[in-house]
Amino acid sequence: MTGVRLSALSWRFLYVWRRNLVTYRRIWRVNFLVPLLEPGFYILAFGLGFSGLVGGVQYAGAHLSYVEFMAPALVATAVMWNSFFETTYTSFVRMYYQKTFDAILATPVSLEEVVVAEIVWAATKSAGAVVVMLLVLTPLGFVNFPSGLWCVPLAFFAGLGFGAVGMFFTGVIPSIDMFNLPIFLFITPMFLFSGTFFPVSGIGEWAGLISLLFPLYHLVELTRLASLGLTESNPLLNLGYLIVFTLLFTWLGLWTMKRRLVV
Repeated sequence: MTGVRLSALSWRFLYVWRRNLVTYRRIWRVNFLVPLLEPGFYILAFGLGFSGLVGGVQYAGAHLSYVEFMAPALVATAVMWNSFFETTYTSFVRMYYQKTFDAILATPVSLEEVVVAEIVWAATKSAGAVVVMLLVLTPLGFVNFPSGLWCVPLAFFAGLGFGAVGMFFTGVIPSIDMFNLPIFLFITPMFLFSGTFFPVSGIGEWAGLISLLFPLYHLVELTRLASLGLTESNPLLNLGYLIVFTLLFTWLGLWTMKRRLVV
């Protein structure tokens, strides 16, 4: 039987989540260097480079410096990268090379609980990375306080969606080298064309419509709303899209992993 059984889900997934936390605590100092230093590098590079060329950006009726426009998007993209990489490369290593999933499934924990734990853990890492980034961006004036604190629960929620789509690809990718395909064909275009580096309203109509299909676009808009109080879209539609996206790919992730691991 390879069907998804929601009845197999329980709070036991927290034991798997805790196992990942205990393992992560041994290497957290190295991992947190990325969210700590990355916004500084981007702001330094774009602040010294593009700001002189671009000057300012018109967004939601306001005139922003280029760095002000870009900084909230860095928070959103950090959520995407952290969650997606956790449930692709890291989960694949635990599943295929370390056989961690096999060991856990020898206990009363179900496969559904293992998959959900992986997704929730990815969201937890994303939220933690955003906390570190806010500690850097808020004192620099690129995130308003206290409204910017909404970025943390937003990061966890969106992290569930990106973690779920990563788990979906883990269930169908035959080898770890093949993860280059979803990164090149899905993650990279989303990173570039989701209003991260330029307003979607400033590109062609057809390209703007494609951007609306990307979950990162909706997260970027919500992050800018929390950080700057500005948005070019309807926050309820952005939130609704992320809810549907998360539920859909959580189910698809459960289904593909069940097909892969259950004979």
